[in-house]
Amino acid sequence: MKSQLKRYLGSLVFVFLLCLSIALGATAGVLFVYNSDLPQVNSLEDYHPSLITEVYSDAGQVIGSFALERRIIVSWDEIPQVVKDAITSVEDQNFFTHWGIDFYGIARAGLKDVMAGRVVEGGSTLTQQLSKNLFLTPERTFRRKIQEAMLAIQIERFYTKQQILTMYCNLHFMGHGQYGFAAAAEYYFGKELKDLNIEEAAMLAAIPRSPPNYSPISHPERALFRRNYAIDRMVAEKKITVAQGEEAKSHPIKLAEKQRRDELAPYFVEELRRYLEKKYGTFAVHESGLRVYSTLNVEAQKAANAAVRAGTREYDKRHGWRGAEMNLLSEGVQDLASYELKDWKLPIRTNDIVPGIVLDLNKNGSATLKIGNYEAQLTPQDIAWTKAKAASEILKPGDVALFQIRSMNAAERKVEVTLEQKPKVQGAFLAIEPKSGEIKAMVGGYDFDESKFNRATQALRQTGSAFKPFVYTAAVDNGLRPDDTILDAPVSFGIYSPGNYDGKYEGVISIRRALGDSRNIPAVKTLAKLGVQNLIPYVRRFGITSKIEPVLPIALGAADVTLIEMVSAYSTFPNDGVRVVPQMIRRVTDYEGNVLEENFPELRDVIPAETARIMVDLMQEPVRQGTATKAQELKRPVAGKTGTTNDFTDAWFIGYTPSLAAGAWIGFDEKVTLGDKETGGKDALPIWMDFIREVYKDKPLEQFNTAPKEAITAAPEQVPSAVQQAQRQVQ
Repeated sequence: MKSQLKRYLGSLVFVFLLCLSIALGATAGVLFVYNSDLPQVNSLEDYHPSLITEVYSDAGQVIGSFALERRIIVSWDEIPQVVKDAITSVEDQNFFTHWGIDFYGIARAGLKDVMAGRVVEGGSTLTQQLSKNLFLTPERTFRRKIQEAMLAIQIERFYTKQQILTMYCNLHFMGHGQYGFAAAAEYYFGKELKDLNIEEAAMLAAIPRSPPNYSPISHPERALFRRNYAIDRMVAEKKITVAQGEEAKSHPIKLAEKQRRDELAPYFVEELRRYLEKKYGTFAVHESGLRVYSTLNVEAQKAANAAVRAGTREYDKRHGWRGAEMNLLSEGVQDLASYELKDWKLPIRTNDIVPGIVLDLNKNGSATLKIGNYEAQLTPQDIAWTKAKAASEILKPGDVALFQIRSMNAAERKVEVTLEQKPKVQGAFLAIEPKSGEIKAMVGGYDFDESKFNRATQALRQTGSAFKPFVYTAAVDNGLRPDDTILDAPVSFGIYSPGNYDGKYEGVISIRRALGDSRNIPAVKTLAKLGVQNLIPYVRRFGITSKIEPVLPIALGAADVTLIEMVSAYSTFPNDGVRVVPQMIRRVTDYEGNVLEENFPELRDVIPAETARIMVDLMQEPVRQGTATKAQELKRPVAGKTGTTNDFTDAWFIGYTPSLAAGAWIGFDEKVTLGDKETGGKDALPIWMDFIREVYKDKPLEQFNTAPKEAITAAPEQVPSAVQQAQRQVQ
């Protein structure tokens, strides 16, 4: 009996061990199969996430960035405790005690999955989420869950809890192109990670479960519910008190007003991107986290932006109201009062130009408008530039038009506005520091979002009379003096017969007056004596590399040249004849701070210092009593030249102070006329003046270097100048 019992028990043990062996073998087989294609987690030591390349101004402010994934890397010590508590409370309350897998969480999720017949809830730990994000696909299958768990165990073996949570904070997708909690803090709240409060930390901790669904921008109500859930979890885990939790939940989600820093200098930043990609490659620019220290000055750029926008709008308004952009009623919209325009998603600020909806027309000539959450009354004075005496003459209910916000009353939700319209004309502006060659401001067009073509660096346009200073500079180098005289009278050079802008002739006039009044015939005569074939290589010394045909009309700006070439060339004059090659970058480093590129001023001796000083004196004449007298309003020493092309297709003003050279251009991309009498002095000069006025606000006066008096006045007893010889030849 005992022997039979022993045999029976032995058989049971054998069967049990056999089954156990089979089960273990099967499990081992499954694990082997699932593990065979898993990556080695120690590769995390060599893992380098995509980083943001940032562009800095000359004062160190961030003005732009390039990235495939917008990420800011932080260390463990840079993650505040409130963020750590929020993450673990919401996603993994046992994070600091488990070894990669939370069996209670898995059992709870598994029960729900079995009951549903599919995977509906994950019991993933932070470590499992990290393994999924780094190594696995997002599919929700049992195979992937097993692989996820196996990877999590390996990660826990190789890395500390601090390292794991830090990686989670840096790598997780947070919506709207942001990766990592630090980038998300900056994007959503305009704060550094260390400055977040309880409700902000809870909001960020709530996002990773489903960034598209819990975005406080796209789904504010859903995000608020999820944030409050995160706060409740922090209370439940005793990370904060009940009172702190209730206080945090009482606050609405307050998002940062978008800084729109990429809108400060988009053409400049885009110009940098092209250069950087050509030199360092696309990967380095968009993923390796370069640090680009540029030459751009934020205040100068703001002044340039405002000047170009004001100048193009002023020109556009002179040519009349073109009508509303659209009418919602004709598009089938029934309830105007509740309709929301997509442009209203961003906060509305004073001086912004935003679209509004005409709700009603009033008997007093005004119109009632809806602009975001605000109401406005558009009075006849607010549309005066259209020449209409009442809003009903140009607008009707349902119309969508642009309005500039003059003032805001947040309490009453009311704004005061003026009617605007988007200009069709384009403008460009560039400012260079002559002594360093550093580009301080660049505007390539009215709206970068609509056209990325950079009219400051890429557009080849005829310069008109703005080219004349190069003709006279060459003549000065050949003995000409500003007080020398020349005959302004009809003349022909074969089939070419130049004429003056006003169709009149002044007779014998000084070179000073010829340039100041922008007389065409004296400039052509001067070039004829110098020789076109001699002027072209001379102009090349000023940095103008665009194609120039060897014909006399180039004296009047017939050559197509870029704005940057013109401004750089003009910068030679206040810098005593030395041109410094324009540059946009001071230094480029990698993410670790190793210098990859460092630029220093690259000097070119162009003309003698005395010639440059004579030209500075001569080029102040348009301001003293010529085509740019309006610039006297600046009440500081300035010099420059207007330029207007045939048929008024281009309007220029290129000028300088002792410390800054700048140029403004206005015209249509299609090279059609701006209209009769739309000259450089009328269209471009005001842009230039607005810029100079703002940049030099509250700054002391600067004086130009001056030439000796005898170098400026005429010396008739000396050998006749080149111009005087030409004068005798053509009289």
